[in-house]
Amino acid sequence: MARPRKQTYTLDMYLKKNRKGDIDNNADVQRNFVWNNEQINELIVTVLTDDYIPPIILGEEESSKLHIVDGGCRTAALIKFKYGNHKITSSVENSLIPYKKKITYEDAVFDIKNKTYEKLPEELKEKFDEYQIETVIHEACDSSIISKYIKRYNNHVAMNTDQKAFTYIDKFAGRIRKILDSKFFVECNNYSEKDKNKGVIERIVVEALMCTNHFDNWKAQAKAGCKYLNDHAKEEEFERFTDNLHRLENIITDDIKDIFNKKDSFIFLTLFDKFAKSEIDDEKFAEFLREFQRNLRMTKRNDKELLFDEIDKDASTKDKQIISDKLEMLEKIMFEFLHIDNTDVEYGNMEELIADVLDMEVEEFRDDMKFFNGTLDKLLDNTVKDGSKLLDRQNRLSLLSMMVYSYKEDRDLDNWMENYARNNNTYYVDQKKNFLHMKEDFDQYYRDNMKSA
Repeated sequence: MARPRKQTYTLDMYLKKNRKGDIDNNADVQRNFVWNNEQINELIVTVLTDDYIPPIILGEEESSKLHIVDGGCRTAALIKFKYGNHKITSSVENSLIPYKKKITYEDAVFDIKNKTYEKLPEELKEKFDEYQIETVIHEACDSSIISKYIKRYNNHVAMNTDQKAFTYIDKFAGRIRKILDSKFFVECNNYSEKDKNKGVIERIVVEALMCTNHFDNWKAQAKAGCKYLNDHAKEEEFERFTDNLHRLENIITDDIKDIFNKKDSFIFLTLFDKFAKSEIDDEKFAEFLREFQRNLRMTKRNDKELLFDEIDKDASTKDKQIISDKLEMLEKIMFEFLHIDNTDVEYGNMEELIADVLDMEVEEFRDDMKFFNGTLDKLLDNTVKDGSKLLDRQNRLSLLSMMVYSYKEDRDLDNWMENYARNNNTYYVDQKKNFLHMKEDFDQYYRDNMKSA
């Protein structure tokens, strides 16, 4: 059998041959058009930027009629854009296409978002039409041979959502691949080989890093999470994550490794990061996981509380509020089981929290901490009734932050504190979140009173 020959067409000529039927895109065994708008967007950008498209494979009958063996979706997408009034969607990446204006030869840029072929400037229409499309033609084919080639060239699995999302974190992809070789991701988990082959583990790493370091900007979609980390992650976040994995490798045993599955791994990796800020032996974390697996997972402490596995029964497991609720439950029962004061874990010390939430340097208030603590004690004694949950030890850090904030803003806390304690009986375990809630209420209280003054 002769080697296939190569043939290059202008894109305009290639598409016209398709429309005339000289090149057929309807072989009996060919799959239907399955591309989505994102894929069409990327192909059009590739053509308009004169980038590379792999050759289209054709089978040629004795009559010289050509049949598409591989490249049917690419062809159909190009036809939809050229002749089908298809509009590039607003989600297209790299939508600004450079070109040279005719006559003046000035540099110009055109945004192709929401544009059809007919809306392109003439220069870009020509660029599209003159694009060189390569084909490889198998000669002397009949229907059975064409079917054989279709099976051969399409014997592959396209990237799934997780695998494609991973291409958007190129800055740290090598770092993540190295992390996946760690003992934790090889032995200390309940991931199947199918999960490992389908990009699930890469997604788990991204979710854990997002949840641990960037939860305020949590992204439910894998692609969005990868893009966010690519732009905002820091090397020290990967270093701390790697260190956490090594610590977990030394304590995870067969009876608790099922907790680290593809659904909840990132939750428990985030939980360990919080635990790791304490000075408690790592074995205690394993003890908690063991008790969680045996009893706490199936135990309610009151009639209103959901079980851990009931929290996401009516919503997506990647919903931000669901994740927050799971983490708050886990933190609370872990701290209670281990007899840990959450304020000692959430931040290494009170100065770190205050500097964080107030965007200040520690040196700006460190010398006054004794004064702030004493003043807060007096304030609470004078304004908050015994039994108020605001007096709980775990709220101390956020209250101290409010004290520093009030002095920074030169506003009294007394009246607001009394009002806040009277109207609020639940507080966030997360002291940063607790402070932000208090601050928002305090600022609104101050604005309301300014209006009535």
